[in-house]
Formats: sequence, structure tokens, C-alpha cells
Amino acid sequence: MTEAGRSQFWHSDGRRLSGLSTLLLLVPFFAIIAFVFVYPILQLLMISVLEPHPTLDNYARVVENPVHLRVLMRTLWTATLVTALSVLLGFPVAYYMSRAKGTVAALVAVCVILPLWSSVLVRTAAWSFLFQRNGLINSALMALGLTSQPFKLLYTQSAVVIAMTHVLLPFMILPIYGALRSIPNDYGRAAAVLGATRLRTFLEVILPLSLPGVVSGSLLVFLTALGFFITPALLGSPQEMMISTLVSKQIREVLDWPFAAALVGVLTVFVTLLAIVFGKTLRFDRLMGNAS
Repeated sequence: MTEAGRSQFWHSDGRRLSGLSTLLLLVPFFAIIAFVFVYPILQLLMISVLEPHPTLDNYARVVENPVHLRVLMRTLWTATLVTALSVLLGFPVAYYMSRAKGTVAALVAVCVILPLWSSVLVRTAAWSFLFQRNGLINSALMALGLTSQPFKLLYTQSAVVIAMTHVLLPFMILPIYGALRSIPNDYGRAAAVLGATRLRTFLEVILPLSLPGVVSGSLLVFLTALGFFITPALLGSPQEMMISTLVSKQIREVLDWPFAAALVGVLTVFVTLLAIVFGKTLRFDRLMGNAS
């Protein structure tokens, strides 16, 4: 199907909708987006520059205070680590899913999708039990003789990175799986006929064609990780605060809404610039894992 064909809207009986009908159908969607997303963001940005009086001092506090810059850098670093781990763990799973058939394929798909049906809070709480001093991980390490005393796992950045990777892993696997599934099997057979080994076929045919899915999954995981709140709040320490926790602290404890709005503004500008850069390099259909 051509690009023009995919962009058309149709009646259930096959008749094409007119431009005006399409626009009327989309009005409720855009109205909801404007009310629940655009309006609150604009209000926050206005607060950051208008209170207590028109000024950019709130943004100056973000960049001039080393503590705030460290929080911002730690947030970016944590999101980068989570994204890298998700690629390393998610690609083999997605590749196996794309090659598996029958019951095995269904079982793997259920294992990937099932965590999405449970709350992030539940999954984070489960990791907090595992990371306790007398939890399963420390008990296993001591039982195997790998350590004589329990490690400090809970309330560390490592705990935050591991738990966030587990929570966000399906958002990496599914786009890569979509990209791999769109690669015709004939490509692999053609490479084999030409004398390529399985490793060379993977490195020179499969991997390059799956990169749109890798990039799409990385974008989804990285942007989501930037604003993660529950997992860093429950598993991290105050000394390793992320920007979402800092914003919550400014709103609920310090009651400094203008500064909290400035923090949100900085993060919004960064996310917007990143989305624009990726939008210039990937089409929307590739964002959903279609590498064709």
C-alpha cells in the first residue's frame, strides 16, 4: 500500500470520508489533548515566568545551582543507562519472538505483555522486597558463599536502574519485534544463497533493517524514564534524587510552584528538542516499528 493510500480515512462500507468529515471526527480527540495536556503545560510555563513577578529568575536558579544541575545530569544519565540496558536485554527477546512459532511464540508474547497489565507500583514494591538486606537476592548470594554479609541494594541508583529497566523493557521489545517481523524471510535466504554465514546475515541484513525499531524503542524508553517518579521515589535515596522527585518536593514540601514549573519547563524543552530531532530522522510509521 502506498503512503497516500495509508493516509486516507474510510467508511466501514469502503467509501472514503471527505476532508470535512475527517476533521469533525478528529475534533474531540484534539479537544481532549488540548484540555488535559496543552493547557496544563502552558499554565505551568506561565507560572514559571510570571510569578512572583515577570522574571526568568526561576530558570536562572535551575542552571546556577550545582545541586539542581547534578539532579538534571543524574536524570539524563539514569535514563541513558535504562535505555542502553533495555536495548541489550530487549533485542534478543524481540529477535526470538520474531522467529518463534506456535505455542512458544504465544508464551513469549504473554511474558512480555503481561507485566504491562500490572501496576508500576506493584512491580516496584516487588523489587523493594527483593533488594532488602534479608531479601531473596542477598539470601541467595550468601547461600552461594559469594558474600559473607548482605549488600546494600535498596535505596541505591543501581536499584532504581534495574527496576526501571524491568518496567520499561516491554516498550523496547515491542517496537523492535515489529521491525524484525517486517523483514521478509527471503532476505535471509538470499544472503545464504550468496554465501553469507548466519552471523554475517544478521550483522549486515537483519540488524541494519531492525534499527528503526531499536531507535523507536530507545526514544520511548528514554523519554518515559526522564519523568519516572514512583520507582526512584521508592527505591532511590534522597542523595540520588531525580528531577521528578525534586519537582514533587518543591510542590508538596517547599510550596515553590514557580521553581517547580521552571524545572518542568527545562525538561519539556529538552524532551521537545529530542522529539524534533528524532522526528526529522524517523517517520511516524517507523516510530511504531514498521521498517518497511
